[in-house]
Amino acid sequence: MGQETMMKTVIFDFDGVIADSEIIALAELQVSLAEYGITVDWNTLLEKFLGASVKQIIAFAEARIDGPVDPDFQKDWYARLFERYRRELKPMPGAEAMLDRLDAAGIDYCIASGGSYKRLGVALQAIGFAERFEGRAFSAESVEHGKPAPDLFLYAAEKRGAPPADCVVLEDAIAGVTGAGRAGMRAIGFVGGSHLEGARSPHAERLRAAGAATVLTGLSGFEAAAFGAV
Repeated sequence: MGQETMMKTVIFDFDGVIADSEIIALAELQVSLAEYGITVDWNTLLEKFLGASVKQIIAFAEARIDGPVDPDFQKDWYARLFERYRRELKPMPGAEAMLDRLDAAGIDYCIASGGSYKRLGVALQAIGFAERFEGRAFSAESVEHGKPAPDLFLYAAEKRGAPPADCVVLEDAIAGVTGAGRAGMRAIGFVGGSHLEGARSPHAERLRAAGAATVLTGLSGFEAAAFGAV
């Protein structure tokens, strides 16, 4: 890799980028919303909830039912979700090899996720990445405003000691690409997750429209897209 890469910090979204988890999380969220009489089709789930924090999801539900959700909404959703994570969750194909290459090149990286720290912890443990990301997996719980606000990306950069202009972000969510741009960071889109089967091309166009410099369908080409050198 070229010298330019040594100046960069990579900020990864987690769900749908490092872990192939969105197909599980969105399916279980769909069930939880249906319990309140809220019917949401798959395309709407992709549009509304990729990159969303629990606070944003609850706000959506409460607006739809014009009242509060049960205090156990998150607990019940997470109980089903975590059971499936422990049984089914896998890393995104190519994620481990990509992270190994970044480690070998001395390139810093971290996670900036709309999910809670509890959800991140369970998922990282399930895919065997907990030790690799110890101390560098950040949640929207740490900031006032989740994606598409820039807060979480700026928080992650500060924690890693990296100027925003020296960070590159890999995101599958429109909210994440938007937030990265607002933080002054270069964003690369990703559409390789199972949740985007049958919708990769239109979602890639939406990511580009939101500001993604390029969009990847797999992780093997990440370094070339991020740094222009391999």
